[in-house]
Amino acid sequence: MRNLYISMLLSTALLVGLTGCATSKTKADSQDASTPEAVTVEAEPSESDSFDPVDWKASHPKVRGLYITGPTAGSERMNEIIQLIDDTELNAVVIDVKDDNGNITFSMEGNDAVTALDACIPYITDMPELMKTLKEHDIYTIARIPCFKDPTLATGKPELALCKPDGSPIVDGKGVAWVNPCKKEVWEYLVGIATSCKEVGFDEVQFDYVRFPVGEDAEAAAYGEEVTPENKHTYIEGFLSYASDELHAIDMPVTADLFGTVIGNPIDIEQVGQDYTALSTTADALCPMIYPSHYGPGNFNLKVPDAAPYETILAALEGSKKELQSVDEADCAVIRPWLQAFSAPWVQGHISYGGDEIRAQIQAVYDAGYEEWILWNAKCNYTSDGLEAAP
Repeated sequence: MRNLYISMLLSTALLVGLTGCATSKTKADSQDASTPEAVTVEAEPSESDSFDPVDWKASHPKVRGLYITGPTAGSERMNEIIQLIDDTELNAVVIDVKDDNGNITFSMEGNDAVTALDACIPYITDMPELMKTLKEHDIYTIARIPCFKDPTLATGKPELALCKPDGSPIVDGKGVAWVNPCKKEVWEYLVGIATSCKEVGFDEVQFDYVRFPVGEDAEAAAYGEEVTPENKHTYIEGFLSYASDELHAIDMPVTADLFGTVIGNPIDIEQVGQDYTALSTTADALCPMIYPSHYGPGNFNLKVPDAAPYETILAALEGSKKELQSVDEADCAVIRPWLQAFSAPWVQGHISYGGDEIRAQIQAVYDAGYEEWILWNAKCNYTSDGLEAAP
C-alpha cells in the first residue's frame, strides 16, 4: 500500500476538482458488481441477516485510529500505544493481520489454507489475549489484509501467481511478487483470512492492495482473462462484492484502502482498477490514502502539497464530495481517509510532520464534512502531539 514509487508511476495530473458523498452515512444492502462473466463468483446464500450496512454506519464508533504492524502489536510497545489511545481522542487500531509479504501475524490453526502454506509468523503470540485487552479499553479493532501483493501465496501456490506469458512472475519495484486479482481461489483465500479475524474478535476487516499492479512489469501480465484498462475495475468491484456478501453473513463489515489519486482521475482508475464512485457502493467504508507527500508539485494548485497539509487534505476531500455527489446517501460508504504521520524527506520542499501538521490534517477532514480518519506511520512512532485529550 505504501510503496512510494507507485505515486510516480501513476499520473501526477490529478484532477483538481476531486471526490465523497454528501454525508457518507450508509449503503444499500445489496450490490450487483458488474464483474466480467469469467470471474463472476456466486456467494453462498446468507446464513444470517444480522449485518445491516445502514445500522452499522449509524452505530459503529467514528474511527480515529492508528496503523500498527504485527511486530509492534506483539511487543511491549503495544502497552504504550494503548495508553496513548486511553489518554487521547484516539479510539481504534488497524493491525496487520497479513503483512505486505503475505505473512500471517498470528496463529490461524483453524485455517487450513493458511497452515498449508506455512504462512504464519506469529509476531502476536497470543491474539485472543491482545483482543481481550483492546476490548477492555474500548478500542475498535480493524484487521488489515493486503490482497493481491502476496509473495507467500504466489510462491506456495504458483498457479495463483500473476505471471508473464513466459511464466516468469510479475513483481513490483521492490521485487515482490503478486497474485492474480482475477482468480476465484485468491478471493476465497482472502475471505478465509478475514473469517479467521472475525473468529478471534476483530470488529472490521480492511482490505489493502485491492488493486492491479502497475509499472512496466505489470504491463506484460497474463491474467488468463480478458483484462483491459477499461474493465480492470470490474474485477476489483467483483472481489469486494463477493467479500462483502460472504463477510456480511458473519456480521463483519468490509473496508477497502484506495489510492487518493484515483479520485476524479480516469487515468489512474484504468491503471489500478479502483473506481472510487463504484466502490463507494460496494464496500462499507473506503479509506483513501491522501497523504500530502503522495501528490506531486502543482496538484491542487499547490507548489509543494507536502508543505501544505491542511490545504492538501481539504482539497482531496472536497474532491471526494464532488466525485460522490451523485451517489445516494443510503448507498454510500463511510469515507475514512488515511492521514500522514511521518515526514517525507524524499520530497523536494518537504516539511517535518509533527503535532501541528497532524492536527491540520485532522481539522481539514472535519472542515470537509467527514468524521473519521486513521494515521499512518510505518514505524508506529506515535505521540500525543496534535491529538486532543480523551473526552
